[in-house]
Amino acid sequence: MKRFVLKIVTVTGCILAALAPIPTFATVIAAIMSSDQPRYRDAHRAFVKSMAMRGYAPPGTEIILQTPNPDPLSWSDTVRKFNVHRPDLIVAYGAPAAQVAFREAEGIPVVSADVFAPEQSQKGMCGVSSRVPMVKLLRTLQGIGPYRRIGVLYNPREAGSQRQLDDINRYSGQLGMTVLEGGVTSAATLDTALNTLLDKAEVIVVTEGGVVSTQFGRIVSKARTRNIPVVSTMPDAAEKGAIVSLEINPQEQGQLAAEIAARILEGAKTEHLSMISPQRIELVINVRVAGEMGIEVPSNVLGTATRLIK
Repeated sequence: MKRFVLKIVTVTGCILAALAPIPTFATVIAAIMSSDQPRYRDAHRAFVKSMAMRGYAPPGTEIILQTPNPDPLSWSDTVRKFNVHRPDLIVAYGAPAAQVAFREAEGIPVVSADVFAPEQSQKGMCGVSSRVPMVKLLRTLQGIGPYRRIGVLYNPREAGSQRQLDDINRYSGQLGMTVLEGGVTSAATLDTALNTLLDKAEVIVVTEGGVVSTQFGRIVSKARTRNIPVVSTMPDAAEKGAIVSLEINPQEQGQLAAEIAARILEGAKTEHLSMISPQRIELVINVRVAGEMGIEVPSNVLGTATRLIK
């Protein structure tokens, strides 16, 4: 008798499991990163947390993250897969993936995050800009020392990196600086470009970008052997050896992107939205590294910093 009861219970359990509803998601959000950088990871974590606070969390919401290889074909393939699965929204981190998503997403709204956007953003493109005032970075350099020859590492294939170079070129003449350009499209091309700049430049400016981000430690190390300072616009650059960084806050990028995403999911149209500027831009000075290099940062320059690393 006991065996019979056990069999019934087991069979009943199997039937209930079979009849249990398959989880479905009322909202599906697809996310793509231009490259697997800490800044994008931090922004995405903040985005997910902020969306959850707005009620977009499991089991009603699924957020799918894709980190394809950092090249145009991989970004395009990922967006095409999104087109097949038809998410409610695409979030794109970084200008390269954002441009591809905006161009190739078929009727799916796109929210951009951490994009060094042009001063006049493209019509219909919405999200959060990571644009920082490059003239402030150059003036900070001038306040530290009589730097005249500025070597710039940038990636001509990444819109944000190219725009930063364009801004530097725009202001350098007004400040009596000469810009030396070092294009870096892959890790293999970094050493050649960097060595050429180190032979001629007095300071190295590292723009944002996937390649230079992953190789930032090498850049700082090689520059230190020549006692040439490095400055950058990448988050945490000063923490990693730059004497100055002018940086956005990745967490804020994710939070602001979530605000825009929620508005779209609740009915707003992307053509009625735009790129919004970051509210938190930090000027960080690494006094310790500067001192190790024999560079004395004047007190009036230190007074302009948001944060000092000692």
